[in-house]
Amino acid sequence: MYSNQREGYSQYQESDLAIQAAAASPYQLVIMLFSGLMDELVRAKSHIEAKRYERKVQSINKCIDILNALTSALDFDKGGDLSINLARLYDYCVYRLYDASDKLSVTQIEEVEAILTNIREGWENLGKQNG
Repeated sequence: MYSNQREGYSQYQESDLAIQAAAASPYQLVIMLFSGLMDELVRAKSHIEAKRYERKVQSINKCIDILNALTSALDFDKGGDLSINLARLYDYCVYRLYDASDKLSVTQIEEVEAILTNIREGWENLGKQNG
C-alpha cells in the first residue's frame, strides 16, 4: 500500500512540475532547472556517503542532463561572451561530475555546487533587475 501511495505522490509531483514548466517564462525555466540541479547534487552526495552507488550514478546522470539542458538553452547570438563563458562553466561542471562519480568524491560535487550557486545567484539577480 505504501508503495502505491508513494507512486501516486510521485506522479502528482511530475504532473505539477509539468504544469509549472508549461506556464513558466524562459527565466523561470532556468531557475527551475537550477533548483532541480541543486537538489540532485545534494542527493548525489548522500548516495556516495551511504554507498548507494547505483543511485549515485542516476543522480550524477540527472545533473549532467540538466547541465546539458542549461547549455542548450543559451542564446549565443544575443548572449555573446557571457553565453560562451556560461557554456564553458557548465562543461567544466559536467567534467567534474564525471570525475566525482568515478572517484566517489563529495568534495568535487561541492566544488560544482559552489560554482553553480554563484551562477544561480547571477540569474536570480538578473530576474530581479528585469522584474
